[in-house]
Amino acid sequence: MFKNLTVGRALVYAALLLMAIYYLLPLYVMLTTSFKSLDDIREGNMLALPQLWQGGAWSKAWAEACTGVECNGMQGFFWNSIKMTLPAVAISTLLGAVNGYVVSMWRFKGSDALFTMLLVGCFIPFQVVLLPMAQLLGYLGLANTTAGLVLVHVVYGTAFTTLFFRNFYITVPDELVKAARIDGAGFWTIFFRILLPISGPIFVVCIIWQFTQIWNDFLFGVVFAAGESQPITVALNNLVNTSTGVKEYNVDMAAAIIAALPTLFVYMVAGRYFVRGLTAGAVKG
Repeated sequence: MFKNLTVGRALVYAALLLMAIYYLLPLYVMLTTSFKSLDDIREGNMLALPQLWQGGAWSKAWAEACTGVECNGMQGFFWNSIKMTLPAVAISTLLGAVNGYVVSMWRFKGSDALFTMLLVGCFIPFQVVLLPMAQLLGYLGLANTTAGLVLVHVVYGTAFTTLFFRNFYITVPDELVKAARIDGAGFWTIFFRILLPISGPIFVVCIIWQFTQIWNDFLFGVVFAAGESQPITVALNNLVNTSTGVKEYNVDMAAAIIAALPTLFVYMVAGRYFVRGLTAGAVKG
């Protein structure tokens, strides 16, 4: 194996190894700290393994840790994030698929202007939409609710999913769609029978992108939700910054890993399809 290893390739492998260690080191510290006792944390080395592996910090982070005035752990907020993320990802992805189909296959007067406005929406900072979105949620009676957070993420994420699907669908040969029209296929028939079956890669891209963005969002969660409707990112911030009781770094680390587990799981299961899906819509034809 080492016969064909040149100096240049060895340097590349060494650099990649150092980068991998650099990025994995924080995760290692978090994981080992979560299994340490408080005495072990105070007296031991940050990079050392626990002298005695303990899982109490995990159960406390899940069910007993204080996230403000209440000490019910992260479990309620975890399920809040699930209830917020899954419908928001599904709705925004499906809307993006239909929008991308329309602006790429069924061009109409003003379609370019519409797509430009959607494209601009991708670059609008979160802070710009806070006040108008808060007013809209108030008018709809969705302020401080999980449903309100779903609406916010669907509105903000549709611009991105539309862009992804549009760039993917323009690579589909026009002759395929024209032939379907000649055979009498309508708008929805072409969409469901021709485009959706080949849209697997771009669906994976949108699902990973939206899931990561929505699950990890803090700003919208802290502004548009309150109390029991807050997502896990807000609860994690409250737990880490709480002044109630003794500072327990092992509980903080366990809570942080719990908050990150869903996105880690998504990337481990479907991450290899992410780049493949992006590159599938990178060129025409």
